[in-house]
Amino acid sequence: MAILAQTYKPTSADTFTSVFNMVKTDVANYLAYRKTISELSKLTNRELGDLGLSRSGIKASAIYAVYNY
Repeated sequence: MAILAQTYKPTSADTFTSVFNMVKTDVANYLAYRKTISELSKLTNRELGDLGLSRSGIKASAIYAVYNY
């Protein structure tokens, strides 16, 4: 009985596409992070308080919202 083993070796085009997609995702996440900080910074202290946030927690909230950690 013969066993056929087939391996896949990614081409340089596949590797480039993979790296490009990772960079594209990272840039999109960073832009969403910056926009979140910008939007939350426009709120008054009272509005932030209504959301359960303080000014000092804006960056942490943006990180959690975009990166989920």
